[in-house]
Amino acid sequence: MEAAEKPRRGRGPKQIDPDADPLAAAREICLRLLTDRARTRHELAQALKQRGVPDDASESVLSRFDEVGLIDDAAFAGQYVRSRHNHRGLSRRAIAMELRRKGVDDEVAGEALEEVDPESEEQRARELVDRKLRTVPADTPEQRKKAVNRLVGMLARKGYGGGIAYRVVREALAAHGAEIDELGPADD
Repeated sequence: MEAAEKPRRGRGPKQIDPDADPLAAAREICLRLLTDRARTRHELAQALKQRGVPDDASESVLSRFDEVGLIDDAAFAGQYVRSRHNHRGLSRRAIAMELRRKGVDDEVAGEALEEVDPESEEQRARELVDRKLRTVPADTPEQRKKAVNRLVGMLARKGYGGGIAYRVVREALAAHGAEIDELGPADD
């Protein structure tokens, strides 16, 4: 536990008191973190490790929290998928990467991601493009070409693949009066 021996610099996590009961400290840390928002077992384990809680105390507290339902990675993943897709407009691929970073098992993440079918993903991409088109100038062919790049880039940052991004953007611009041939070749 070198971290506990080093003097604390900056804003790093505060180490637990060496004289404190590690089980009580672990429970307190987990409860405090869970009052902010739901967290995965992995996130809580990382937080306990950063604060110098012994592994056996961490495992004991995390197992107990799992038993009583305070930690539920499947419920977390389901809620996370709905939130990130509906409110942030992220694609299945982007959400899957975020869930992996949060330590959600791939099988659990896959089940949660089943909520987002290809049709709803494409619909969400259309909504994002339509909303962004309100603020992007697209009156001239030059502006429309720039708009294609901006809109496809926006969808790419949200995890949408090139095929769906180009198709949705081309269809949206065509609905706003653009000639299909001026937008370049289709990538379908």
